[in-house]
Amino acid sequence: MDKFRTIVEFPAPGEKIGYTSRCLFMGSCFTEEIGGRMLSHKFPVLINPFGTLFNPGSVCDNLEMLIEGRVFTEDDLFRHNGMWFSFSHYTGFDRYDKQECLSLVNDSMKSASSLIRQCNYILITLGTAWSFIYNATGKRVANCHKLPSGDFTRNLADPEEICDQVEHMLAALAKINPRAQLIFTVSPVRHWKDGAVNNQLSKSILLYSIHRLMKKHSAIHYFPAYEIFMDELRDYRFYAADMLHPSETGSAYVWERFCDSWLDEAAKKTMAGVTAIVKALAHRPKQTDLPNLKKFTENLLKQIDQLTLSNPTLDFTPEIEILTRRLSS
Repeated sequence: MDKFRTIVEFPAPGEKIGYTSRCLFMGSCFTEEIGGRMLSHKFPVLINPFGTLFNPGSVCDNLEMLIEGRVFTEDDLFRHNGMWFSFSHYTGFDRYDKQECLSLVNDSMKSASSLIRQCNYILITLGTAWSFIYNATGKRVANCHKLPSGDFTRNLADPEEICDQVEHMLAALAKINPRAQLIFTVSPVRHWKDGAVNNQLSKSILLYSIHRLMKKHSAIHYFPAYEIFMDELRDYRFYAADMLHPSETGSAYVWERFCDSWLDEAAKKTMAGVTAIVKALAHRPKQTDLPNLKKFTENLLKQIDQLTLSNPTLDFTPEIEILTRRLSS
């Protein structure tokens, strides 16, 4: 039979992710697609403690802040249109009150700084090789916070610059957590404002840089999310209405490929159990009589007990609270 699509083949990793693996996700919005699905299946993960990051320089800068246990002060904050913000963080941290902004920033960094010392994997999704330099300070920013474009200078990183940034960060990481592995992906989301040619140039630089790094460092791995979208899912039905971001179907497929390659067999079985519980909790039994509802709820609580007995890292606290309220109502 003729093939109707091309399949992206890639080698399976030696050591895979399980429910005892601690994972930190950093990078573009596509990071939240994979990280969010892991979180919904109750893997112990932390996603984008700085908010979304797009360029490799900002990702490395911020990882190094976590490694050194950086604490932000008022001097690290800026103000524009009445809002206080950090150039290292996404706009979701912006606040009208300076102390509230500072607390949000430092609380997020504290938990991430603690995790980076224990995590098994850091999953990094890079979106673009373009970055912005704030002219007033000469420093790279993670987000421009809608300041005038004239306040910044655009910079297209070259592979050597990116490799130097990653290696500098990796050396610092090895001092506090030598077991940590880095899994890179390149986001399939196209930066169309750069134009088709500049977007492709940017993605090419990212891909070349990652593969250069892989040849030198056994702790660096690559998951081909970009290639899967470009070659397996080359149809606009796998994209959202803007024709740039992945659709739910496209993201779900990439998630399946990630699970197949990076999750160990025990994790896949546990994930199936978690999914069954979450789905069961999403609806009540069709029977409206209280005895059947009570039995259904008690059985679900037993399933949670059995699953957490063999997987102590699972946290079903919100689900248990809901079910307990049902029994008492």
